[in-house]
Formats: sequence, structure tokens, C-alpha cells
Amino acid sequence: CVTSSLKDWRLCRRYNQTMTPKDAFRVENKRQKFATHHKFHKGYLLMETVFTPFQSLGGGVLIGLAAVLLMLSLGRIMGATGILAGILAPASSSDFTWRLVLLAGMVAGPVVVLLATGALPEVSVPVSTPALIIGGLLVGVGVTFGAGCTSGHGVCGMARLSKRSIVATLTFMLTTGITVFVIRHVIGG
Repeated sequence: CVTSSLKDWRLCRRYNQTMTPKDAFRVENKRQKFATHHKFHKGYLLMETVFTPFQSLGGGVLIGLAAVLLMLSLGRIMGATGILAGILAPASSSDFTWRLVLLAGMVAGPVVVLLATGALPEVSVPVSTPALIIGGLLVGVGVTFGAGCTSGHGVCGMARLSKRSIVATLTFMLTTGITVFVIRHVIGG
């Protein structure tokens, strides 16, 4: 390793490559930035839940407003998986259009943040791609057996005092709590 300081030399040895001092600084800067935003315990990346009450409240208000507007304007329930399923197999062209517009609005959220703040929102996914695929499949099975998703049951169904939605939402919340406990305290991630 050809470097200008002992710290750079250690980094060079750690990454097992030849680094200039500029490269070593860049690697160390990335490592420190990563370590600042991620916590480790015994070599495992710990998932940290950030407390964001105002952002969460704002997001909840916007989701509720969108659900109410969709119900008022089209008489439809805003269940995200039902909307997506309707795009894949639409009943009519007008049915396809409103679903596509709503889905485009959901996907365009980061663009709005970029225009408002000048930066895209930071997204950190602390799990592997296979875990994401397995999770997606499990959610798909749950949505099928539960006759709806969290937005359909939790936002719209609970607002209508649907017993099925109340039971489904309680099941979602209980399962989420158990999953977080097992992952954080039993498995140790």
C-alpha cells in the first residue's frame, strides 16, 4: 500500500488494495457516514427505528385525504393491492385510467420531494434481496387470505367500522409486533 499516513495504510490493508491518500479519505468518509447512520452489534447490522412523529402524521393525513377523495369522487376504496391488481387485469379502460393515475401519484412522491427540497429522500433497505422477495411473497399470500391490504383494511375499512377490517388490522399489528421482536431480540439482527 502506498499511502501518506498510518491510518490510510490501515484502511488500505483492510480493503486489500492500493489506495492513494485521496482514495483512503473517500473510503474512510463513506465508512464514517455509514457508521453514523447504521448501528452494529457483534458484526450484525442493527435496524434502528427512527421516531418521526411529524412526518408520520403528515403522511397519514395525506393518505387519509387521498382515501376520502377517492371515495367521494369515484366511490372506490383505496386499497393499494386492489388498485395494482386492477391495473394488471382492468375491468374497463376508465377503470384502468384512474388506477394508473393513482399508482403514478404514489410512485411520483420522491420526485415531489426532490422538487421541494433539492434532494431525493434517503432510502436504506437493511435486508438482502432474497429477504425482500420472500417478504413480498408473504405479503401477497397475506393479502390474498386477508381479502385486502393494510391500506384497504387499516385506512378505509376501519373508517367504515368494518368488523372484518378491524380484525385484519389487529392481526397486521400483532404480527408486526411479533416479527419485530423475533428479528431484534431472538435472532439478534
